[in-house]
Amino acid sequence: MTVYDLVGSFPRVTRAVDGSDTDFTIHIRDVQPEDSGTYYCVKFSKSLSGDGVLQRGSGTEVSVQAKPSAPAVSGPDRRAGPGQSLPFTCTSGGFFPEDISVKWLKDKALITSQPPQINPGQMKFSFDMSSTVTVTLQEGDIRSQLICRVQHPTLEDPLDGTYPLSRALRVSPRVQVVMDPSSPVKVNQTVNFTCHVKRFYPGDVTVTWLENGTELKVQNVSRAMETPQGLFELRSLLEVQATEEKNGSVFTCRVVHDAQDPVTSMATLQIVPLSKEGQGDWSQTDNGVNLLASPVLWLGILLEKGLLGGLLIFLFKRGRA
Repeated sequence: MTVYDLVGSFPRVTRAVDGSDTDFTIHIRDVQPEDSGTYYCVKFSKSLSGDGVLQRGSGTEVSVQAKPSAPAVSGPDRRAGPGQSLPFTCTSGGFFPEDISVKWLKDKALITSQPPQINPGQMKFSFDMSSTVTVTLQEGDIRSQLICRVQHPTLEDPLDGTYPLSRALRVSPRVQVVMDPSSPVKVNQTVNFTCHVKRFYPGDVTVTWLENGTELKVQNVSRAMETPQGLFELRSLLEVQATEEKNGSVFTCRVVHDAQDPVTSMATLQIVPLSKEGQGDWSQTDNGVNLLASPVLWLGILLEKGLLGGLLIFLFKRGRA
């Protein structure tokens, strides 16, 4: 119990009429929630044994309305991918009375949530609020805002707390290796392997090339470019001289994103052996022309067989004669 008397120091409490023996009205400035309570005007009687209550009024109940603090929205400690559901929490405190309402929105769309939990605050006659909602992330949520909207009798307009869903979202990259020219290639030809890293968020990735499992030193990696949807993409180029000893080598592009397991894509280098380069089946071609498909050759064969047949008939008839 606090006693406001002529004795003592009460910086926020002053008497309306100083020195009056009949008017004991007080003024309290900068009212705080802890000033709530029942106020009595009490007349004490003095005696040798001490002061005693001689007379008191019925008391006046005073409650102090206090605005809630600005809502603060917190999310998970780690990012999650599209399709995963995550909890988000909104807190506000220091308000009185306890009648408060909370709405959750994703951009402008209302999200269903449970009623907020109201608990006594750290100060007397004040309350704190906590509200939690579960959101299933989508790939297109990079530019979305989660909104916690608080309404209280002390507020003319609601208070909003926001959380950008990009802070909680992770979109894993799609990796593809393209070989130019495609296999098989000629010996000593220059082959370009391009690793396309597409549609990932956030924009930090590590790209590594490997040849048959051995890491290569490659620095030709393009800068990540942002797409209109807020995702990122980049390319990495690897040039290889197609020597005979590299025939059958497997070149792998390994991408590490947001401390996740690597995403890989690979291509195999097939080289045309020197013994077969520029050569074909001699029984089928002559200077690149398919001899069996030549009409002149077929005509010659038929004439040859016709003459041979005629000669055999002539010899047979002559023998009988």
